[in-house]
Amino acid sequence: MTGPDRYTLGITNEPTVYDGEYAAGSPFPWPADGIEQYTAYRIDEPIAVDGHLDERAWRQAPQSPRFSDMISGARGIHDTRAAILWDRRKLYIGYWIEEPDVQADLTERDALIFRNNDVELFIAGRDGYYEFEINALGTIYEVFFLWNAEYDRFDYGAQDPTLKMDAEGAREWNGVGLKTHPRGLRTGFWNYDLPQLEWAVHVDGTLNDNSDRDRGWTVELAIPWQSLHVLAQADDRPLPPVDGDVWRMDFSRFNQYRQAPPHEDSGAQFWSPHGTRDSHVPELFPIIHFTEELLPIDR
Repeated sequence: MTGPDRYTLGITNEPTVYDGEYAAGSPFPWPADGIEQYTAYRIDEPIAVDGHLDERAWRQAPQSPRFSDMISGARGIHDTRAAILWDRRKLYIGYWIEEPDVQADLTERDALIFRNNDVELFIAGRDGYYEFEINALGTIYEVFFLWNAEYDRFDYGAQDPTLKMDAEGAREWNGVGLKTHPRGLRTGFWNYDLPQLEWAVHVDGTLNDNSDRDRGWTVELAIPWQSLHVLAQADDRPLPPVDGDVWRMDFSRFNQYRQAPPHEDSGAQFWSPHGTRDSHVPELFPIIHFTEELLPIDR
């Protein structure tokens, strides 16, 4: 395998020892041929980030399949989908979240948003990955992770003081469920903020009112390409991407409720399942192909 995706897949030439936690014959608990793929089309119309997803581009953008259980791959209790668009300046992400009773109470930035119902985005580079979470109030949580073995390739701390190994909020970390990742330990930087990130939420219903039935909520993100430089530099991938470039990005939803037994509901639905209760496995993120082809939009 050649090109940038070699590194987001975590492939190395070093021998690795795996234990019995993994699926037979694979270092990771979900088969490689089961990872979802998507083509992200370019647009040439501006998008206003207001959470409504009502631009023509969003109406025409191909949506992901309905999210499925992160462990089993079973159909999620409520419909959740995502889509990706881009232009020369920004990457755009949209989520459509079915939710009959929209609830959220966390209002402090970088609170543990997954303790509310939320949606999440991960973006991987060769040496690390970025995590974003948001609830229906529009409260966000961000962390940046760098693989310890790769940290010294670039002087990350000089580029951003929140990425120094001794920065406030920096600590060594070993994932959630997959404690034997072949790339070893990573360091999380909990005081990191992605530069110039734009986000918005729209609730189709009444937030925090269980006396009526809601339709759900939508999330809209815009990320300047240059804000992803810290992820792109390790393998010199172009920003914005060029035709045929591949990135790995993860899209998920976490709920505070479960389907009733005997359904085995993990409480988390993913665009592409992981086979384990761990969001932090870049090798299992959906494979996003960027095309210079303009999104066909009905006029």
